[in-house]
Amino acid sequence: MPENKKRRILWFRRDLRTEDNPLLSFEGEVLPIFIFDSEILDSLERNDRRVGFIFQTLVKLKTELQQKGLNLALFYGKPVDVFRWLLAGESYDEVCASGDYDPYAIERDREISHLLPFRLLQDTYIFRPDEVLKNDGNPYLVFTPFYNQVKKIFRPEHMQEYLPARQSLCPFDYDGIHHIRDSYHHISSVSAEAIGFNPLSLSDFQQCSPRDKLRSFASALKTYSTDRDYPALNATSHLGVDLRFGTLSIRALLRWLRDQKTQGVDTEPYFRQLIFREFYAMLLYHFPHLSYQNFRYPFHGVENQEYFKAYCTASTGVPIIDAGIRELLETGEMPNRIRMICASFFTKNLLLPWQWGEAFFARHLIDYDAASNILSWQWSSGTGVDPQPYFRVFNPYVQTKKFDTKGAYIRKWLPHLDHIDPKILSDERKIFDSSLPHYPRAIVRYKNSTDEAINYFNACLKQFS
Repeated sequence: MPENKKRRILWFRRDLRTEDNPLLSFEGEVLPIFIFDSEILDSLERNDRRVGFIFQTLVKLKTELQQKGLNLALFYGKPVDVFRWLLAGESYDEVCASGDYDPYAIERDREISHLLPFRLLQDTYIFRPDEVLKNDGNPYLVFTPFYNQVKKIFRPEHMQEYLPARQSLCPFDYDGIHHIRDSYHHISSVSAEAIGFNPLSLSDFQQCSPRDKLRSFASALKTYSTDRDYPALNATSHLGVDLRFGTLSIRALLRWLRDQKTQGVDTEPYFRQLIFREFYAMLLYHFPHLSYQNFRYPFHGVENQEYFKAYCTASTGVPIIDAGIRELLETGEMPNRIRMICASFFTKNLLLPWQWGEAFFARHLIDYDAASNILSWQWSSGTGVDPQPYFRVFNPYVQTKKFDTKGAYIRKWLPHLDHIDPKILSDERKIFDSSLPHYPRAIVRYKNSTDEAINYFNACLKQFS
């Protein structure tokens, strides 16, 4: 059958936009859909702010599709049940969707491919998961060689822009949400409340369009290599959520970086961070067991519920840690430098299982990406593919002195410490010697807990050697 005669289901997932979207590059009759996956949503808290972001984005996407003579059908249920229901009423030649490579997504797509021919599109990442490999065909296990290979094979084609084709709409009832679970029923409203959610509000910046974020980031990009480590400077792009849900094409971001480079801006440090995202996605694709299991070392952590509760409620008594957790709880965001400090403290000073920390971040990060979060936590715990050495432990007080010298970040998120001399906030001995009203005593001391962690790691190694 000619390509322009096919009837296609266009399954929007991590590509919630109309600009530069390969889904819209096919000619023919189409049914654009989005599925609120009950397998995922049932595990979330009812106030999850990501659900609010998705709804806000879908309203915009639906309007933009309508302006193109298309529309967006919304479903709630298990994806395989949605497709069975669709195929019971109409015939379609194939489903098209952007690639998603975490273990759950791969199994979900495999199941649906048994019902209908499945065309995976390269959109979520710059490279296919089998594109950047060693000469022997095996995946890279260390980032730097991976990055060097990326620079060798990166081509203008990786920045290709997809233009919309002429498409007509398959007949369908597009109003409300089609609830396909147990028995079908139709919800007339399009709101998070309709499927049982009451999301936390989004910050003003989270509600900005990707284009506005890029305009704001243009000046910060010039000093990104140094400023991104200073959390009080707000020097990062805030585009993580846009890349996660595809409100910005990764190719459009690369083209923007290319334009910045032609103006003399050093774009390499930011590009390198984008390639870390590629590296982690590739690793989880090739090693799906990493989602729950160490790549190396038999370190499992100590299940201390008291420590875990203190960490999750920003009550550790270590200011930079509590400030980071407070930002995460209140906004769903956390700068990368703070994520590293907090993850190191969690896995090494508190000796808690990295899986607990990964799950905690997964509940609260608005830009949560399974591959990036899982592999970053394994890096911090020293058990990953390309790990931080297990005996290297970030000192949160040294990190504070270096990257939050004046205590601006800490005081922003812990305003009850606003009157405290910043020199105290970066000095463990002074914190213990000072009276800090309404602030808990630190639950561990850095040197003692670091020594305990290294002894624990060494004992594990001896036991299994």
